[in-house]
Amino acid sequence: MQLQLASIFFTFSLGTRTHYFGRTLLHGGAKYRATGRGFVVEHIKFAEIYRLFARSHFVKGLEIVILLLIYMVYGYEDSTVGYILMSFSSWFLAISWLYAPFIFNPSGFEWQKTVEDFGDWTNWLLYKGGVGVKGEESWETWWDEEQSHMQTLRGKFLETLLSLRFLFFQYGVVYRLHAADSSTSLRVYGVSWVVLIAIVLLFKIFTFSQKTSVNFQMFLRLFQGTVFVLLLAALALLIVLTALSFGDIFASLLALIPTGWAILSIAITWKPVVKRLWLWKSIRTIARFYDAAMGMVVFFPIAILSWFPFVSTFQNRLLFNQAFSRGLEISQILSGKPADA
Repeated sequence: MQLQLASIFFTFSLGTRTHYFGRTLLHGGAKYRATGRGFVVEHIKFAEIYRLFARSHFVKGLEIVILLLIYMVYGYEDSTVGYILMSFSSWFLAISWLYAPFIFNPSGFEWQKTVEDFGDWTNWLLYKGGVGVKGEESWETWWDEEQSHMQTLRGKFLETLLSLRFLFFQYGVVYRLHAADSSTSLRVYGVSWVVLIAIVLLFKIFTFSQKTSVNFQMFLRLFQGTVFVLLLAALALLIVLTALSFGDIFASLLALIPTGWAILSIAITWKPVVKRLWLWKSIRTIARFYDAAMGMVVFFPIAILSWFPFVSTFQNRLLFNQAFSRGLEISQILSGKPADA
């Protein structure tokens, strides 16, 4: 059974049960949730897999990965072998939650399917929702549907409390930056929030798009280009004139990305309040960016592996080992062709 990756499948299905059990405890609304025990021979598109498991597995898997990276950089000071032994089970959990659906997805590493899946996913991600548009067709509709379970005041408070855990990433990392110079002052933590606000403002500048005159569009592009050049110049000056390093920039991303997700999660939880503040459109734009980034992180290794034909062959052999041993034509089954075609 281990040769057929039964432990990966079990770990993933257990994550499904855990997610919906926790959601039921927080918000109520218990109902049957399929855990995917059926035998599948049809390729499932990346967009559909993302819709099914983004919140239940991918978010949690990436959270574990970020924690493990921070632990590797700042927490563990022994040998590499010791780190591997200490964190192997956690890496196994994270990888299982991130990639089990693709490992058990027929033709999941076939290059042509991968290209088609990427196009389908980007179309779904960028397609705007509206009246009568289903979640399978538009990211915006799916995103709204993913929030439908947040109904009770108790559930919203508990969801907010759980989202605050992401702030500990930022608090723990900023004091380990070279630019902090071993300072433990709250000013360092305050500066990190200023940087986060600046990043949000820059994001708004670069994503701002107004359908107006051609002259305004030219001015907007010129302004965005100028801001981009000034940003690069400012980063270069900070690296040269201060203790800021490239490692600090990477570490800051590890710290601020979870903080942004915490703010996003809290804003989604208190949607009516955010709408009254006229911030909902900005929250939705940032949420789309997070989903796009998370999807790319998950998709990139799949695309790399799809370059090598032997990976797809090995996957088919792994999934349909018994069928191969009985002489069945798996290629015809996967393509949907009759045996005498």
